[in-house]
Amino acid sequence: MFQDSPIYDRLISERGDVPLQVRREAERVSRELEFVMQPLNSFGAPPVDRQPHPGVGWQRSALPPGGQH
Repeated sequence: MFQDSPIYDRLISERGDVPLQVRREAERVSRELEFVMQPLNSFGAPPVDRQPHPGVGWQRSALPPGGQH
């Protein structure tokens, strides 16, 4: 991208190739997230049949006027 720019070359020599470091770190984090977001059955475990809990869908009601709770 900026390979033929003397200013960019000087910045890299002084500070390191920060954009390259950021890109590598972002790729590493992306790979880790992809791994941890895989379903459990990808690890050889049987699929989990999850039943909804009775409280699912419950919503907290608004507080009464006057800040009493």
